[in-house]
Amino acid sequence: MESLRNPIILGFVAAYMVFTVLVGVWALRKTKSTQDFFMAGKNLGIMVTGFAVFSSLLSGFGFVGGPGLVYKLGMSSVWMFVCVIMGFNLSFFLLAKRLRLFAEIGNPISLPDLVRLRYSSRSAQALMAIAIILGVLGYLATQILAMSIVLQEILHGSSFAKTISIEYCMLISCSILVFYSITGGIVASVYTDLFQGGIMIVGAVLIFFSVINLFEGGFKEISEIILKDDSGAIGPWGTLGMMGSLSWFFIFMMGGAGQPHVITKMMMYKNITDAKFILPTSIIGYFFSALLWISVGLAMRALVIEGLHSPLENADMAASQYLQYYTNPILAGLVFAGLFAAIMSTADSFLNIGTAAVMHDLPDSLGIKIKNDLIWARIVTFLLTVFAALFALYSGDLVAILGAFGWGTFAAAIVPTVVIGFNWKRATALAASIAISSSLLINFTLKIFSIQIPYAIDVGALSLIVSMLLFVTVSLASKQPEIDGRIEAAMNL
Repeated sequence: MESLRNPIILGFVAAYMVFTVLVGVWALRKTKSTQDFFMAGKNLGIMVTGFAVFSSLLSGFGFVGGPGLVYKLGMSSVWMFVCVIMGFNLSFFLLAKRLRLFAEIGNPISLPDLVRLRYSSRSAQALMAIAIILGVLGYLATQILAMSIVLQEILHGSSFAKTISIEYCMLISCSILVFYSITGGIVASVYTDLFQGGIMIVGAVLIFFSVINLFEGGFKEISEIILKDDSGAIGPWGTLGMMGSLSWFFIFMMGGAGQPHVITKMMMYKNITDAKFILPTSIIGYFFSALLWISVGLAMRALVIEGLHSPLENADMAASQYLQYYTNPILAGLVFAGLFAAIMSTADSFLNIGTAAVMHDLPDSLGIKIKNDLIWARIVTFLLTVFAALFALYSGDLVAILGAFGWGTFAAAIVPTVVIGFNWKRATALAASIAISSSLLINFTLKIFSIQIPYAIDVGALSLIVSMLLFVTVSLASKQPEIDGRIEAAMNL
């Protein structure tokens, strides 16, 4: 069977890609309007919504960037997993019911739509759309780069594509992603997420047990190997140090409540009472899937330290290298398909919200109505993918770093404006606009000019703290706002 390793892996990945194409064709018949394309008709069931939420959250960051971070930084990144779950809970308790109620007012199709409804402000809507577009470019680039890295690793082990470039791998991956995203919109996205989520859970659990059996002493031996090499890597702060780790923990905890590709799905489920069932479904799925994140990163670090595997040229190769060399071929094939599933489940969500921001929210904030909006939605989906792919090629950053940048951009703009503002009647439109503007200014200025914050504090954490402080301060210093009666009634429930 070992001699058939690569054909088996390629077979699993090819089968998965064919499946996504077929779902796209099926969803095309169900996507007849922009409401269908962006909101799935607000008619999703518990399992579909729950799996769509957790699989969108895990993404290429969790399955490719996550193991890479654990390999590079040690235990500091493991805590992100815990913090994300905490943020996950926070977003559900504060937003799930509220967003679904707001979604019945004014027929919105996006998060910026809801921001306009809440604050009666087109400028706040426009700024939120800009924040989403910029964040999407960073985070979508993460997913595209992750897809390409995984596909390249698979094809390099084949007899016919040993020297295939990252550019060609990106072209193949993006073609599949664009096809089903264009044809089926969010309908194709959420129903592939259901299947993708199942693959991710099964694959991650099997890999976890594979890692346990990798060394005779299991995780205890792995920990001892890493501890002997670098005591800091296995400690609670990893190699980042206390302040750097705490800033990452903060941005991942609070930021978990401010990810638009996740919280927009809270607008799509059928019944308001379903939220209490969606949350545990999502958390259970995320927990089991994240086992791969932690176990593979530690395993590869231990293998390299022991001289059983050559040092990785790129930390993002940790998951794909482990699957290629240390797992049963059938398991490797299943989990490689799961890697693609994890990545595409998030990429299609970002394409959807980014497209909505470009062709609906920005024009709407300027009072412009787009004709043939469904056609334009598909055109923008294609163009957004191209821009994100170019960004991924020329950014020069690790997958995880690109992901963290996108995560921080979203968190700093959305947490004050949406998470706080949708629950606090005192919040004002001016405060929302200033919070979003400050988040973008800080994130992009520090990123573009490569400004390092002392003690390895994360840029996203700093911008989130500043935007939250400005939001609360400006709201308290401003006149009590008048709120649309329908919005106020929903906030009282």
